[in-house]
Amino acid sequence: MITVTPYEQLGKFRNEWLNATHHFSFGSYRDPNRMGFGPLVVWNDDTIAPGQGFDLHGHRDMEIITVVRTGAVSHQDHLGNKGRTAAGDVQVMSAGAGILHAEYNFEDMPTTLFQIWLRPHTRGMSPHWETKTFPGNKKKGLVPLASGRPADAGSGALPIHCDAAILGASLSAGSTVQHIFAPGRAAYMVADGGSITINGVDARSRDGIEVRNESQIDITAGQDTRIVMVDLALTE
Repeated sequence: MITVTPYEQLGKFRNEWLNATHHFSFGSYRDPNRMGFGPLVVWNDDTIAPGQGFDLHGHRDMEIITVVRTGAVSHQDHLGNKGRTAAGDVQVMSAGAGILHAEYNFEDMPTTLFQIWLRPHTRGMSPHWETKTFPGNKKKGLVPLASGRPADAGSGALPIHCDAAILGASLSAGSTVQHIFAPGRAAYMVADGGSITINGVDARSRDGIEVRNESQIDITAGQDTRIVMVDLALTE
């Protein structure tokens, strides 16, 4: 079953420097029908104004994955980690027993990103931060960007403490990528840039797409677009 929630129906938050869309209940946005999808509890679609960002604040026991779409985000935390993650790249912060961090857009243009939160399989682990560049290649199909699935060991994906994988693909108009599900697994995905069709179901850029009880999906791009997908077990 494939369910599409239009971008316009997702939660919204706006202030003078942040334009945020919430795929699931977050902050002041509460929808009892959108409280998460298995271990996936947050998918935020953020636009951060130049010179602005999130001041020092804390998290515990959460896997926080940031996929930067345009611009760049600069990270700093109380462990001494500092880094810049640019468009097309990914950072992972495993909050574990606790981490204090700040995230800023120091660029001269807006930064857009997807921030994805997953519940870890173990609480109280040592906190960790890492960023990585993933060169664009439209011939590779869905590539693991961050993963805790045993099958992705050695793939180059950033590690997370959850039985889930964040996958990315860049598709040219008219091209198709296939994803096969292991038994009991599902997915949540978003297209960034153009429309797609999933097993005959149409979705536009930035719509939220849930996939349940499918053994295989074929994703066809209507225009050039990027796909970000979380493959997970709903019983996690």
